[in-house]
Amino acid sequence: MQKKQALRSAGFSRWDRHRLVRALREAHDVRLFRRLQAVLRVAEGCSVSGTARQAGVDRSSLHRWVKRYRQTRQAESLADASRSGRPRAADDLDEELLAEVLALDPREQGYWATTWTVPLLMTYLEEQYGCSVSARTLRRRLHDWRWRWKRPRYVFSEGEPHPAQKKGRSAAA
Repeated sequence: MQKKQALRSAGFSRWDRHRLVRALREAHDVRLFRRLQAVLRVAEGCSVSGTARQAGVDRSSLHRWVKRYRQTRQAESLADASRSGRPRAADDLDEELLAEVLALDPREQGYWATTWTVPLLMTYLEEQYGCSVSARTLRRRLHDWRWRWKRPRYVFSEGEPHPAQKKGRSAAA
């Protein structure tokens, strides 16, 4: 049994296991944590197929992780590489521009609305700044920058000029 276990953990030194344990404690990314955990189990002598089954990954993935770690002896080599991904939508829309637009009165800009709505903002940004943005992106940005919308409450600023008359009383009484 000892000999079989020694063969499985061949290629890993005591320092490798120590390095993996330390990296495991410091890992914040879940994917990196799972990879470190699986490689550490193999370094401790567990079988690749059993560890892969337990981690819920294919054996070939685990073999690739072990190989990558053995080449560099760095725990960071198990982290995901950066990916370009989809470019951010409406890059020219920033918080300052949005604050500037939201400070404006839509009626003064030629709209029949008293407050800004997402569709109205989309139209205005497209017409004035050439900033094409979807409703979903605009809502997400408003949320990220902590802008909130509340339904306006209409308040009459003046009192009724003749409240007694409205109540059915005459002005002379």
